[in-house]
Amino acid sequence: MKLSKFVFRSALCCTYFMLASCANSPKQPDAMTNFIERMATSHQFNKAELEALFQNVEIKQEIIKKISSPAEGMPWYKYRKIFMTDARINAGVKFWQDNAQALAKAEQQYGVPAQIIIAILGVETLYGQKTGNYRVIDALSTLSFAYPPRSQFFVGELEKFLVLCKKDNISPLNPTGSYAGAMGMPQFMPSSFLSYAIDFNNDKHADIWHTPEDAIASIANYLAKHHWQANQPIAIPITAKDEQYKAKLTKGLKPDLRIAELESVNLTPLRPLPLDTEVKLLSFEQPQGNELWAGLNNFYVITRYNHSPLYAMAVFQLSESILNKKGSFP
Repeated sequence: MKLSKFVFRSALCCTYFMLASCANSPKQPDAMTNFIERMATSHQFNKAELEALFQNVEIKQEIIKKISSPAEGMPWYKYRKIFMTDARINAGVKFWQDNAQALAKAEQQYGVPAQIIIAILGVETLYGQKTGNYRVIDALSTLSFAYPPRSQFFVGELEKFLVLCKKDNISPLNPTGSYAGAMGMPQFMPSSFLSYAIDFNNDKHADIWHTPEDAIASIANYLAKHHWQANQPIAIPITAKDEQYKAKLTKGLKPDLRIAELESVNLTPLRPLPLDTEVKLLSFEQPQGNELWAGLNNFYVITRYNHSPLYAMAVFQLSESILNKKGSFP
């Protein structure tokens, strides 16, 4: 069968690939050609089949727009309102009640509290209700070949996606996810799926799209592999007597200060911790000034799931609210 050339949407081929003429079917971009060649060489994919596959891929400008303005760019007080709602808290309690056995088993096996697993599902997909309507291959292809700022990362994820589809005998055109190519209830990127997805119900398939047990265990496994510490605190509020603390606000998310250092600049944790405890001093924007927190190791682990302190704090506070609300039920 003779294969036609890979065709991008006309507007995007002009904007992102600067092809000489968009009136006619453009040639495959070098990046796409090189990718297909690499998949055939490194993973023994059939080159003709890949070329046929990518004829059905759509490069979507709306994906570029969305990834260019993520919610994590909001101030904390606006970001928090998205997730700290009665509806999301109540749905989290309901999810806990419906999946109590799997959550208890995962907590025992991986050391990650049930409320943290639930809160991640709540923030990511509203407990599986909103897993994304973009074809994963469209999202990853768009960001691989039409979004230069992060093309290297997404080319790697596209590679992993095709590998996992081949491994599990899935048509690459079927899985759906977010505009960034994150998949299923826990919104795993393909590399995370290959590294951390768990078949928790023993049906020989890790189904993070439709099986809560698998999604629960996969999140717990992810956090455990990133060195979650069982029965340890996540974040502690801090009060400041003056503004000396500003010198201790630094980039990065990994704990880099000891409690004793915080106290040396007139900061007081609202919960006593050993003076040698390592924390990260974090500031969150509120309308009438910033609130300060000490993020501990487990807070840092949550940021390995999404590299944003706003995300990790939303997960933490949602988890606390779900736990407290559940405690009011018999």
